[in-house]
Amino acid sequence: MWNALFWGTLAASATMLGAIIALKFSIPKRIIGYIMALGTGALIGATTYELLEGSLEISGFKEVAIGFLGGALLFTILDYLISHKGGHQRKEAERSVVKDSEQQNEGKTSGMGIFIGSVMDTIPETAMIGLSLIGGGSVSLALVVSVFISNIPEGLSSTVGLRKSGFSKKKILFMWALVVFFSALSALAGATLLNNASDSIKAIVSCFAGGAIIAMIASTMMPEAYKEGGPTVGFVTSLGVFIALWLHHM
Repeated sequence: MWNALFWGTLAASATMLGAIIALKFSIPKRIIGYIMALGTGALIGATTYELLEGSLEISGFKEVAIGFLGGALLFTILDYLISHKGGHQRKEAERSVVKDSEQQNEGKTSGMGIFIGSVMDTIPETAMIGLSLIGGGSVSLALVVSVFISNIPEGLSSTVGLRKSGFSKKKILFMWALVVFFSALSALAGATLLNNASDSIKAIVSCFAGGAIIAMIASTMMPEAYKEGGPTVGFVTSLGVFIALWLHHM
């Protein structure tokens, strides 16, 4: 239990680190794009090597398909709904500043969409960490590192969007503290609730989280990484996949 809380909190704390950096420094967009690309590759690799491969070892393609495609579909539906509330702006660092009270109120609504969208991105990632601890096994270093790397640009770009929505620094830090808290609970749930479940259920849930992660990467991280970093992010993403492979076989 404590392992899940610790590793889930550590991985999610990168969002807070990214927020603090964004509030104190002006980070070049290209650097943010590179970090996001590295996290994208690392998450793709970790999902493939840790979750899908591990699930196939304890179940079959039917369970993998149900979980993986189900997770991707659910995330896509939720992402569509959240985007209409401003959540699509959680990755946009160049939003225009609101100028009057009416626009400010609209900005607050969009800001909450940014926050909810960021939570929706982070929770499945930390749940994966908890799932890797089922049965008393050791934590997957590849998952922890991958999630940590990907959460830094999440905190960076989302914080810029929240600031432009009119949120104070204190409120932003409090909101990210809540993200870390719920992420830790997500890791704990992943490690404990399914501890006595059958291998088929474990595989479906693990792949469900993996499907949500891949859908999140494709819809938010990859487009933004290319937008900010340019063609070079292709190599950086490949480097992230290789790092996940290396960590998987350490």
